[in-house]
Amino acid sequence: QVQLVGSGGGLVQAGGSLTLSCAASGRTFISYPMGWFRQAPGKEREFVAAMSWSGSYTYYADSVKGRFTISRDNAKNTVYLQMNSLSPEDTAVYYCAAAPRSGAWTTPNYDYWGQGTQVTVSS
Repeated sequence: QVQLVGSGGGLVQAGGSLTLSCAASGRTFISYPMGWFRQAPGKEREFVAAMSWSGSYTYYADSVKGRFTISRDNAKNTVYLQMNSLSPEDTAVYYCAAAPRSGAWTTPNYDYWGQGTQVTVSS
């Protein structure tokens, strides 16, 4: 079992930056690919970024490529999402996830989810 606790959300002005963290419990964290998703009001949950267990492979949604960076520290059981050049369109609840059920890391079919952290970007 893996439990995920996300943090770091908040209110930021357009053009600003935030770093989200997701702390995991459980010995098997190191072996799981990790992902970040977001869900805006009235919209479906959408993929943001994902990283392999080793950090060798990363994937990003086109909408965040070049602005967001996913990273992980397996020694600390933590995955991060550095978000730069934020825009109001990035406003959403952000969720971290572990262990995609299939090879499609960009779909919200993960076994474990954090509780979500709100990111609000004002114009």
